[in-house]
Parts: sequence; structure tokens; C-alpha cells
Amino acid sequence: MLQKIISGGQTGADRAALDAALKLSFSCGGHCPKNRQAEDGPIVAKYSLTEIEGGYAERTEMNVIHSDGTVAFFNEHVSGGTSLTIENCKLHNKTSLLINISACKTSEAVMTLQEFVHLNDIRHLNIAGPRASDCPKMYDYVRAVIFALVKATED
Repeated sequence: MLQKIISGGQTGADRAALDAALKLSFSCGGHCPKNRQAEDGPIVAKYSLTEIEGGYAERTEMNVIHSDGTVAFFNEHVSGGTSLTIENCKLHNKTSLLINISACKTSEAVMTLQEFVHLNDIRHLNIAGPRASDCPKMYDYVRAVIFALVKATED
């Protein structure tokens, strides 16, 4: 059963996942880059993230390693940090799920993600996807999906 949401705290998908978990008082955390770096400035303290010495790439790898599986959200094309996340999942033999937000309604994404978590016995789920500047609609989509996933877990 799902016990924790993990993310790196970047704007967009990462921040949406943390906000959904926090809204429901669900356990969340993860690793963030040195100086709590994000595109909108330092990540605020309300996000209980462990700061590491490295940058984005090292943060991504740490969150993959410390999770049981990863869901990576993307919009039409996987690129940038999302690609790196998938590479790290393969490197560390961690299961992953890709969700294309332009081809999947949020309700479908929730059901797919619930099945993924159940079938793979995922307790600590890493959330990945583009930052807000690369995909402005990512935040709302991921927040809705993770909120519904966590709410269903608690019911």
C-alpha cells in the first residue's frame, strides 16, 4: 500500500505531487539539489526535502533510488529531466510508468496509476515530469491525479 510520495521539489510535476500530498496530510519528501534550487528560487521549507550536495541530475537519481517505483508525466514528448529519470529507473532496475497528459484524462491516469502501485507493491512512489516553464498545464494535471490517488489510498 502506498505510504509516501517522493519528488525533487521543482516547479510543475514535482511541486504538484508534494502539494497534493500535503493537502491530505500524507507523507511526502525526497531529495532536492544543493541550496534547495528550483526554477522559481529556493524551495521553501514547507516541503520536507533533504538537500544534497549535487544538482538536478544527482537529485533525480537519489529520488529514483529511494523509491519503489516512478511515475513520469509528460506532454506529447519525453525530454530533459524526465528522460533522465527514466534512464535512472532502468539503471537502478526500478519500475516506471509513463503518462502522457495530452492523451490521457485525469480519471484514466488515476486508475492506471492505482493499478501500477498495486501490481508493483509500491510504498514509496517517485513523481517526475517537466517543470512549470516547460509545461504550464502540468501542475494542475499532476496535482489532480496525485490528490485522487492519495485520497483513494486513505479511504
